[in-house]
Amino acid sequence: MRGTSNPTGKGGRNSIFPRFCMTLTILLLMAGTPLFAKAAADKGSERNTATAQGGQAKYVFLFIGDGMAMSQISSTEVYATARSSKDINITRLGFTRFPVSGLTTTYDAGTFITDSASAITAIATGNKTLSGVLNMDPGKTKSFKTIAEYAHEAGMKVGVVSSVTLDHATPAGFFAKAPSRSNYYDIAVQMVNSGFEYFAGGGLLQPTGKNKDQNDVLQMARDSGYTYVNSAAAFKALKPGAGKVLAINATLQDSGSMPYELDRGAGDLSLADYTRKGIELLQDNPQGFFMSVEGGKIDWACHANDAGAAIHDVIAFDNAVKAAVEFAQAHPEDTLIIVTGDHETGGMTIGFAGTQYDTFFDRVALQKKSFIAFNSEVLGPYKKNTPRERAKLADLLPAIKDAFGLDYNALSKFQQEQLDFAFQRSMGNEIERPVAEDQYLLYGGYEPLTVKITQIMNQTAGIGWTSYAHTGVPVSTFALGVHQELFSGYYDNTDIFKKMASAMNINL
Repeated sequence: MRGTSNPTGKGGRNSIFPRFCMTLTILLLMAGTPLFAKAAADKGSERNTATAQGGQAKYVFLFIGDGMAMSQISSTEVYATARSSKDINITRLGFTRFPVSGLTTTYDAGTFITDSASAITAIATGNKTLSGVLNMDPGKTKSFKTIAEYAHEAGMKVGVVSSVTLDHATPAGFFAKAPSRSNYYDIAVQMVNSGFEYFAGGGLLQPTGKNKDQNDVLQMARDSGYTYVNSAAAFKALKPGAGKVLAINATLQDSGSMPYELDRGAGDLSLADYTRKGIELLQDNPQGFFMSVEGGKIDWACHANDAGAAIHDVIAFDNAVKAAVEFAQAHPEDTLIIVTGDHETGGMTIGFAGTQYDTFFDRVALQKKSFIAFNSEVLGPYKKNTPRERAKLADLLPAIKDAFGLDYNALSKFQQEQLDFAFQRSMGNEIERPVAEDQYLLYGGYEPLTVKITQIMNQTAGIGWTSYAHTGVPVSTFALGVHQELFSGYYDNTDIFKKMASAMNINL
């Protein structure tokens, strides 16, 4: 458009206005594409969080595989297939067969790669916050009410189950508000004060405070009417009518958590056991219940790049979901089961440059111990009892083969050199933080020998890793039961809160 000329000979404002409008429209379409994209996304989100029609979800399960995205899920399914058949097929997990599935974004208020505290804040309250913050706004001045608290106010009983400590970020996300997820004692006190009916799984990191000079939280729980059990026999003896229950696993591993599934003894309780008992104790309530169950050690294994430990904990997590499915089959018109992850950990992938297009997941089955069990039972005692100048990798080769199925003599020269080098670093205790950049890239701050063993194991199986931390990829969400349709599509983790509230007919 040049000047104000106009071929119709009808000069003035009206002559240029149509062309001006057309030009403005084109510019807006070009420059405003993100705005239009956001509007479309918002419209889609509105559709996904539409009010549920029909009956109320009376029994609601929220299963969270910490650190679990499709890589962890698919690796477990490929492993299950390799264990049973040489066919190129997929043995599906129970929850991946759910009739509804979706994809969920996980970014928080400050970064595309969330931590567990900001992730659970989004899932449990529908609000974004900063990493490390639990159920408070980014300014750490305003707190948010959780879906579990809404459910409790509505008369539902509430259970919180986790394979890690109960004051850890994900379980704490249903009952605590804290400017820092590391305020473990304060979080544990809030657990007792919540009045929720069932807490079970791992222990507490600081039951008497950081300096061990505070009132014992376990005694506070007893004084508040909780039945406290920490043995398998006492746990199994619990019956409906027991009142509020705090059940801590008899065997605790690293940092007070339940053992990895790989390390669980024959008499130890499983995540599925705690889920079934929760159902038994909570279902005797006219208003129903809400139960969160976290497979927390999937994340811990992936941080350490231990695929074998992660895969077995995904299987244990799936078994816990099956306990809920059994209950849902008896209450199909009242039950909703949601399975999701809070983020992905480790950048795990099926595929490694060294194996190109091949995978050998049956090799994962040779592993008998997690990285942490090998450290505590084998490497730790060896380091304690053997001076560095007398230490030889050959001393540990039989134990390495027994724990991981890794035959040193069958390795390439390069792989042998990697193990030798990592052994020397472990014997030199070169794992203190802060870790030098080259050390971190090699071992992530973990015991060098052990993490190198698991890395070689994973690589020969065709499993790769990009990180010792979280990644920013979306996670999968699956749903079964009443109002399952709300959980299809591609939506944000804050929408899970809204969808649950809608399914439960909770007025926000």
